[in-house]
Amino acid sequence: MKIFATLLLSLTTLILSGQTKAYTLEECVLLALDKNISIKQSEIEIESAAIDRADAIGGFLPRISAQSQHIWNNGLSQNITNGLIENLTTQFSSFGGNIGLTIFNGNQNINQLSRANLNLISRQYQLDDMKDDIKLLVANSYLQIMFNNEILKVQKSQLEITKVEFERTKNLIEIGTFSPRQIFEIEANLASQEQSVVQAENNYRNAKLSLAQLLLIDDFQSFEIAYEDFSVPFSDILNKTPKEILNKSLTFRNDIKLAETNISIAEKDIQISKSQLQPSVTSFYQWNTRISYLENTPSFEDQFDLNKGQGYGLALNIPIFQGKQVRNNVERSKVNLDRLKNQYEQEKLNLENSINQAYNDLKGAIKLYEASNKTLESLKNAFEDASDRFLLGSVNSFDFIQSKQRYESAVSENIRSKFDYIFKLKVLEFYFGLPLSIPQSN
Repeated sequence: MKIFATLLLSLTTLILSGQTKAYTLEECVLLALDKNISIKQSEIEIESAAIDRADAIGGFLPRISAQSQHIWNNGLSQNITNGLIENLTTQFSSFGGNIGLTIFNGNQNINQLSRANLNLISRQYQLDDMKDDIKLLVANSYLQIMFNNEILKVQKSQLEITKVEFERTKNLIEIGTFSPRQIFEIEANLASQEQSVVQAENNYRNAKLSLAQLLLIDDFQSFEIAYEDFSVPFSDILNKTPKEILNKSLTFRNDIKLAETNISIAEKDIQISKSQLQPSVTSFYQWNTRISYLENTPSFEDQFDLNKGQGYGLALNIPIFQGKQVRNNVERSKVNLDRLKNQYEQEKLNLENSINQAYNDLKGAIKLYEASNKTLESLKNAFEDASDRFLLGSVNSFDFIQSKQRYESAVSENIRSKFDYIFKLKVLEFYFGLPLSIPQSN
């Protein structure tokens, strides 16, 4: 049974190891968000902000402390038994406790808690903004793999066509239809096509490696994405004006919310700095007792009770002059607020410029893709016509190769324009708040 179980486990392991996980775009995004080191660092910052908030809450709680000490005293002292001054070694123990509570400090503790809450929100916006950037980066890398895969398939297909044309040309030369010189152009084109396949394979591997590194996948060789057929998406996003997209984007973009929250934090910093100029009032309570170890003294328990004492009261602290340090802190906070307000306006301008650029890029990409479709259709018909005439001997090999290369270039440009259009569409939709996804064909 042990041998059978071992064999079954080994077989299962081999089967599982032979399976390759194909990641969809959504899975790649989730994996990147889960493993990205910068995101992990930002999550740690959120934990740190939560600790700062706990510190601010602690500002409302009383401060409690306890202390004790034991003292040996060697030297001249009065013997309490006979009243004489003698060299004695005496021992004493003392115990005490303190409770302090801030009653008023210019609302500094209230403002500190409010600032800590805002800082926690700010760190969350920072994390979400980082996630948005990574989502776009993953989508671009994912589409780059699909693009290079399409180019690779086209190059391999063209290589097979070239091989067929090469064999046909040799046959026509053998039967005397073509001159032997016709084979030279075909051979050169075949060699060039083989180089194109090698280059396309290298570009495809580099694209996969780039995404695998972004996802922190160690086993690059087994990494694959889901190569599902997808349709060229249609979107009515261009029916929106850039201003409409901007207004929608301002309501949810994390970088904008982060800039707004930072302004609120700076305003709290001013209030905290000003509170240090105001008087503060604290209450306190103290308790203490002591025990002596001399002869003929009461028991520890009795001394503990007889020697106890307590004190309580209020303490008022009025700041008068601190070398302008506090007032300078107020001015620094005001300067920082002005800086963050300018930064907020700059963030809005950057967003507006990015949306306008993405809008114009998408319009240009659509026109380029439509034009490349027309060009591809025309050059495809021209290539098919040149192929027929080449087989009939009415077109020489040079003109045939030129027609074929123009068609191949049109195919590559059509694929490039298609993926460029898809990515730019997704970028603009992302600014409008739509999720990243690749439309699948039915």
